[in-house]
Amino acid sequence: MATERARRGRPRWKRHSSGTFYLFVSPWILGFALLTALPLGYALAISLTNFNGVSERWRWVGLRNYAELMGDAEAIASLVRTLAYTAIAVPLMVAGGLGLAVLLNRRLKAVGLFRTIFFLPSVVPVVAMAIMWKLIFNRDAGILNAILEKISIGPIAWLVDPNAFYALIILTLWGLGGGMVIMLAALQGVPAELEEAALVDGANRWHVFRHVTVPIISPVIFFQVVTGIIASLQIIIQPMLLAQTAQVGRVSEVPESTHLYMVQVYQEFFVNSRYGYGSAMLFVFFLVILAITLFVQRSSRLWVHYTVDREADR
Repeated sequence: MATERARRGRPRWKRHSSGTFYLFVSPWILGFALLTALPLGYALAISLTNFNGVSERWRWVGLRNYAELMGDAEAIASLVRTLAYTAIAVPLMVAGGLGLAVLLNRRLKAVGLFRTIFFLPSVVPVVAMAIMWKLIFNRDAGILNAILEKISIGPIAWLVDPNAFYALIILTLWGLGGGMVIMLAALQGVPAELEEAALVDGANRWHVFRHVTVPIISPVIFFQVVTGIIASLQIIIQPMLLAQTAQVGRVSEVPESTHLYMVQVYQEFFVNSRYGYGSAMLFVFFLVILAITLFVQRSSRLWVHYTVDREADR
């Protein structure tokens, strides 16, 4: 009787906790089903057909698109270039962001101004950034070649092979500010007592940074590495807009050294009108990204240190 009276005394939404829960999460469930699960299922079905995006005459081809992809030399070459770009860009981005954060974590005059200056490039829209750097890299009128000519270097054709690849790396490094802010927040969370104790014990600044600071912020470094890898593998706008005569659909103008995997996917979809084959390329690329991410996650056991022992909590 007391239990029944207590139940009646509770608000109506508490009496139906499970129904209330599903009511609140229903917008997310509907959004996931309609905007994620359904499009993924449709794309998977398209990857098993020869659909060209226009004609109604398409048929089921099974795994033929995937088999063709395994022997596509151009797609494999673009994947290798993408992996090479990622292997170079991600370490430079992480190390550069950490280096800037260390420099700007000191008590300097107008340090807030310097932090703002380094952070601003990371909020510039990617299209505007690519167009701006295309002007900077211009062989005849670009400011970069004008500076190099002052020291008797150049002019350099930055937007053609093989220099286009290095130009893409430089453009990528211009956005170090986003990673710098995250690293700066991590450095400011390092207990000063630990660093001071290491200095008292006779360690120099480098040893303190290497054996105290880096292990403490290693989870943040791990986060930066994983997100950097995923973003670098999917890069597409920058290499297309850096092409000398970049136009919509003119993938042929992209230099070979910056013809990355997503550029090849764009070509299959919107130039060759092979929607089925392009969808198959994307699903294979998803597996590649997943495999690389899992490898990095597994390797994190060797170099990422957590304040709380995760194994002890299980």
